[in-house]
Amino acid sequence: MDAKSPQAKIDATGHSHAPRRPSREEAEAAVRTLIAWAGDDPAREGLIDTPKRVAKAFGEFYRGYHEDAAETLDRVFDEAGGYDDIVLVRDIPFFSHCEHHMVPFIGKAHIAYYPKGGVVGLSKLARVVDIFARRLQMQERLTNQIAQAVDKGLAPRGVAVMVEAEHHCVSMRGAHKSGVSTITTSFTGIFHKEAAERARFLALVQGR
Repeated sequence: MDAKSPQAKIDATGHSHAPRRPSREEAEAAVRTLIAWAGDDPAREGLIDTPKRVAKAFGEFYRGYHEDAAETLDRVFDEAGGYDDIVLVRDIPFFSHCEHHMVPFIGKAHIAYYPKGGVVGLSKLARVVDIFARRLQMQERLTNQIAQAVDKGLAPRGVAVMVEAEHHCVSMRGAHKSGVSTITTSFTGIFHKEAAERARFLALVQGR
């Protein structure tokens, strides 16, 4: 599936079909319906422009559907002076929305890799996090997508990713437990094969 396309469905012939994207007017009408379903009047003064605001906000929240991580990582710098040790970008802030309730989860990502032939601009790694976070997500998938994108884009000796987040679907509804943190990891290459390298990555992340 193209990273720029909406979630596609695969038919029996193996072809993918992206769902039709509703118009802006249809999106705003859907918001009015939800306001009414919640028990308020979408026509009252304070809510008249809310559908427009929500549609605009959704465009920002979910812009990752229209961005490509591969393009972000397409420039590798070879002027690293032969550096081949671990590169770690720690505490990358992000927010996303869980695909089950469309409620935010907010946290930090940590990305490390062992270069092989070049390095990438550090801000590009933060950009990759943002691209995948600004979609309807599960934290487990988000973690894996970041790792796989960096692994494919840089072809390093290994990639390590840790994501820490608080899910508001736990704190605002259901269990109503605030302050609960969820941690997920994904490893490729040398980090996947060698426990000592995973331990080094975890020690560097935790050594604030």
